[in-house]
Amino acid sequence: MDNTRTQDTFSQLSQEKILKIMNMVKNKEVSIEGALHLAQKEVYAEKDSQDLLTSSQFNFIIYKYKHYRWQKRILQIDFNTKTIFNIEKGIIKKQFPFSQVKAYEDTERRRFSIVFHGRQDYELEAVSLDDKRKITYLLSRVIQSNLYRRPAESCSGRPAEYDVIHEGLLDLQQKTFTSTEWVKYLVQLREGELTLYCIGLGGQNKNADPITNTINLSSDNVSVSKENGCSTFSVQTKEHNYLFRIPFTVQNNRTEDVSKLQNEWVSLIERYCPLCKGASLPQEGSQGCISSEGDYEDFTVPLNEQKEKALHFGGSSAATSLNKSSSPQTKPAEGEAATASPSLLLPISKAEVPPAPPAFLQPCSLSSLTRRTKAFHWDVVPCDKIPKSVWGSCDPCKKKIDVSRLCDQFQIQDMAVFSGNEASVNQHIMLDRKVAHNFNIFLKSFHIKPSELKEKLYIIHEESGGLTDEQITALRRYMPTPKDAERYQSFKGSPSDLHVVDQFMLEMCKIPHLGQRLDLLLTIRELPVSMRDLEPLINQKIQASKQLQSSQKFVAVLEYILAIGNHLNEKAGKEKAKGFRLSSLTKLPLLRGKERTFTLLHALVEQIFLHEPDLAKFSQELTEFEAVPDASMKGLSAEVDVLKKELENVIQCRRLIKPKTIKATPQESQFCKELKDLIQKYEGDLSQLSKRCDEMKKLYSNILVKFGEPQDLDSQELFGWISSFISEFRKACAEVMP
Repeated sequence: MDNTRTQDTFSQLSQEKILKIMNMVKNKEVSIEGALHLAQKEVYAEKDSQDLLTSSQFNFIIYKYKHYRWQKRILQIDFNTKTIFNIEKGIIKKQFPFSQVKAYEDTERRRFSIVFHGRQDYELEAVSLDDKRKITYLLSRVIQSNLYRRPAESCSGRPAEYDVIHEGLLDLQQKTFTSTEWVKYLVQLREGELTLYCIGLGGQNKNADPITNTINLSSDNVSVSKENGCSTFSVQTKEHNYLFRIPFTVQNNRTEDVSKLQNEWVSLIERYCPLCKGASLPQEGSQGCISSEGDYEDFTVPLNEQKEKALHFGGSSAATSLNKSSSPQTKPAEGEAATASPSLLLPISKAEVPPAPPAFLQPCSLSSLTRRTKAFHWDVVPCDKIPKSVWGSCDPCKKKIDVSRLCDQFQIQDMAVFSGNEASVNQHIMLDRKVAHNFNIFLKSFHIKPSELKEKLYIIHEESGGLTDEQITALRRYMPTPKDAERYQSFKGSPSDLHVVDQFMLEMCKIPHLGQRLDLLLTIRELPVSMRDLEPLINQKIQASKQLQSSQKFVAVLEYILAIGNHLNEKAGKEKAKGFRLSSLTKLPLLRGKERTFTLLHALVEQIFLHEPDLAKFSQELTEFEAVPDASMKGLSAEVDVLKKELENVIQCRRLIKPKTIKATPQESQFCKELKDLIQKYEGDLSQLSKRCDEMKKLYSNILVKFGEPQDLDSQELFGWISSFISEFRKACAEVMP
């Protein structure tokens, strides 16, 4: 263990926390390495809370799954307006009040979902585990505010309800193709959520963030139950089934102690699960540890059927993973049969028997694969509309078609073409089955050998022979997890004996700071494009604000509206006003006169033409409002804020991957020099863009003061009202003075 790293970590903790961790080591509850992981967890938790104390508005780059691809967006969580914004290129695409947030689902790797009341879930992917941890932390604050019907707090202090209610060390069952293992986690129960901190991966990358997972208990589909045995219980969510075990320790070395802890965990979790509230615990018999037979109904599946559905990876067994989650490309496989004697019948819990998963490599003949054709994804006419349509009298069997010609043109030939050792359908794959399946699909179009991958990471631009943006994005998505790294680093055989998927994963595990390198390449390419896109939008807002600030004719028109409105209200028995919100401009066409086609806007036009006809041309001073504005200053400010963070991450990545010795290769030296030059250029460009953004915000703030509008009013609304008023005013002018 690195003594310097250990001292640095523990020096950031309070004496109370250090003593608590050391007692765990003394009682043999955790190893020394596990104690260091616990200390890291405490440091990260403290860092998160401190970072999130400094602001009430937070911007994160995320990827949203839409139309079968991941789209880059900005997720803004604003505690001032109590709203979550989805921003794309400065445009607020969607906004959700905090009250609409129901829960969030913590899924695999960097992915998570926000669950809303009355609308579709948001399936998102963070750019890093650190960002994911911060986003879920903030979402927890939002959900807490909804649960207790109180105003959402900014992060200026944790609410009392979010204190840790119960915590302890639990083993979580994790299964792979070849083995089942129990990994130690620190589990903390809070109001509405169960947080898991992994401390049991001895081979974990020492520089990696602690592995965390969060089970949201406020969702309607969460339940908890005891399992067969006095030491295990499970928590079921929509996507996962978590099986926990109470570990035997120096203090808990008797069955009675373990059973007591099991009951305590189950009862406390049940209290905070909506699905479990009101339900009593299972009846305990004299054993106190065994669930009733009704809780688990077993049935048997003939092995022959299972063999048809199972994956063929040599003689190794395939087991259910308790931490599977769905992805846009594939559905999770929740049960797979194990290889056994043909005479055996395998008992499987009814809740664990899903439809057969799609096999990663089907053991079928080459001829059957080559006869497959591409699918034509047409829109089918509903059955109830067929009889009255032309399709009711159609008989496609009467039409002769050249089948051989169709198969020749549309057959899928590459289904049986595998690179490297992929042709062996019985070859064992070390990677998670679902991830391996998706990664294998990507590798079919990734015409680069595993040994060439590291060299490609030293080429910044695609036109110079580097990776494409799509390839970088895909590789980021299939980054090895700490558990994957531990598995591959323990491999002692020849890489050529591995499946091509494992060959790539093994190579990726060997590349230091791979995630940071991929992030650096993608960011360094996207930065200039993003700045180039934002610059004209910011300049347009600046020009619009200047026009609005200097337009005297527009103010004169507002004075006419105020005079007309006060006259009508006085005759209606209402008090006169000294000013009105610009949102009232959109109401002028809605107030109709005696003639249904004559509105208050027509009356305004008549008065202007009668007294000051030159004011009818006020829109000539507001040319930037001709079109309805798309981008908002709130969105543009968020974009610039994110660009600053991205550039700072690039600078940190450069320091991290910079060769520490004089013996750098020519390729490494050239890469570092080119990267340094680009960073200097982008720092200057971003500094100028940031100054323009500050100017934009200052001018707009003055506009809000000038017209008496609240400071939190977004420009998209204000400029939209003015743009709409100009358009309607012109129509009224044409009708009044044809």
